[in-house]
Amino acid sequence: MDAEMGSPTFWDNNDRAQKHIAKLNGMKKAILPVVAYQKKVEDVGVMIELVEAAEGAEKDSYAKELDQQVSGMVKELDALEIASFLTGQFDKSNAIFSIQSGAGGTESNDWADLLFRMYNRWAERRGFTVELQDVQVGDQAGISKATMIIRGENAYGYAKAERGVHRLVRISPFDSNKRRHTSFCAIDVIAEVNEEINIEIPETEIRTDVYRSSGKGGQGVNTTDSAVRLTHIPSGIVVVCQNERSQIKNRATALNVLKSRLYEKKQDEQRAEMDKFYGEKGEIGWGSQIRSYVLQPYQMVKDLRTGVSTSDTQGVLDGDLDRFVNAWLRAGCPRHRNKDIQMDE
Repeated sequence: MDAEMGSPTFWDNNDRAQKHIAKLNGMKKAILPVVAYQKKVEDVGVMIELVEAAEGAEKDSYAKELDQQVSGMVKELDALEIASFLTGQFDKSNAIFSIQSGAGGTESNDWADLLFRMYNRWAERRGFTVELQDVQVGDQAGISKATMIIRGENAYGYAKAERGVHRLVRISPFDSNKRRHTSFCAIDVIAEVNEEINIEIPETEIRTDVYRSSGKGGQGVNTTDSAVRLTHIPSGIVVVCQNERSQIKNRATALNVLKSRLYEKKQDEQRAEMDKFYGEKGEIGWGSQIRSYVLQPYQMVKDLRTGVSTSDTQGVLDGDLDRFVNAWLRAGCPRHRNKDIQMDE
């Protein structure tokens, strides 16, 4: 593929050339780190020979260097292994990420706001970018719903691990009696479909409503009817976008999200996995949570699917989620499915 880029006719078709380069870059990202790691393994073999041949202080020095090299390689191998699990059709796609408050009223809205902050920080840690599409402010505090697009390599592959109901237990900051409250929020994640997936939606099946944008976005957004709400009449799916100043851009983004949701719905129906993941019919409450965040009377975050837990609740709320995401990806891999993946810190 590198050689093909040297062809005199390579840039005759710009769209085809760009797709070729994108595919090549994706293959390089998958292959080159493994090749580089293999070279490190060979170097370690040479270092072992040096340790065995050395004596005295020199032997201790070589052994210490070898130990440091291997320790770093263990972490690198872990990252390579996790990346190898992302082989799904849309794992490399951007993720359309939604947060919906559930049972708990104001408490739940505040919990949704905390999750919104947590996932923004997680995305930042992974080098993803976040594009806020829509946010609905709660009646008294927090948010009732938010939708954002997480963009980056394998964004959907990683983010899909968070789909489900998340439960919070804490002393309520809104309760004057300082009682313990339980709140629920649901996370829904779908892949952003690309142009290779052909989804045709007749205009007669779409109802378009425009209105004045609300919330953050600047004076220009909030004083014009730029926000767009698309309703797919047959399915009842509603998509809102208000992050752009242009009504045309908002509609284009909303239409793309609508296509993604319709495609995901079709896939769910075909593979009958609506019970496996949280969907529109799921209850955002007791008995359906995938993870519990307990801040009182003790501090513990535990994933109920994998058993992974940690007492570093503040770190988790600051976006340190990879321990849960990676464990879930491992649990779905055939060669790890029957292994003990408990990683309690």
